Amino acid sequence: MKGKVIWITGASSGLGKDMALEAGKKGATVVLLARRIDKLREVEQKIKEAGGDAFSFQLDMSNIDQLISEIQSIMIEVGHIDVLINNAGFGIFEHLVDVNIEVMKDMFNVNVIGLMALTKLIVPHMIKKNGGHIINIASQAGKLATPKASVYSASKHAVIGFTNSLRMELEPHHILVSAVNPGPIQTDFFTRADEQGSYAKNVEKWMLQSHTVAKKVIQLIEKPKRELNLPYWMGLGSTMYQVFPALVERIAGKKLRQK
Repeated sequence: MKGKVIWITGASSGLGKDMALEAGKKGATVVLLARRIDKLREVEQKIKEAGGDAFSFQLDMSNIDQLISEIQSIMIEVGHIDVLINNAGFGIFEHLVDVNIEVMKDMFNVNVIGLMALTKLIVPHMIKKNGGHIINIASQAGKLATPKASVYSASKHAVIGFTNSLRMELEPHHILVSAVNPGPIQTDFFTRADEQGSYAKNVEKWMLQSHTVAKKVIQLIEKPKRELNLPYWMGLGSTMYQVFPALVERIAGKKLRQK
């Protein structure tokens, strides 16, 4: 990890922040990207206090024009990238008939279009140096969709499809591409996604700890694999769903309607 330059989107809080701290602790230089520059600078300070190095840049993943201009200037300043962790994203848990269309657009702009655009801008730099690693934070929701998560699940399904295609495209250039599919993580994600708090309460005992997920994601850089499913049993469940969807919906229907 020492000497590696790792870019992380959505690094101001939650999983992004914990991944940044973990990478910095292991000796990497961390490029912190998010909209809240004040929060990024707090993370940057913590990394430097721990003996690491970090840079903070304000970036709105939904603003493609800004992405194009900012990434060029960031690359000039930082000069290098070994790993891109596409972590920025959000969800809203509502029935489709209740979801505002502008929210639907925003979710796809951040979770999918922004992720794809940033990756497109970064890939030429990795191709030029004949190596790199792209890690996309998707979700178990992209494999096993549930009620009140149709738009969010669709966005994460798109991320998984994009990841799988990109992996084969970039293999000749020795660029690794990994998907991380976590279940519910105890972060501020649910403050917006689940305003009533009912879903978070229902799945509280199964929620993953953010720092635990962060450690496993950073371990992917040291020991790469195509896909990381967390927790393990939930990954098995989503695989079962792909093989026997009707059976899983019939047996686990009540559990899948906890939102």
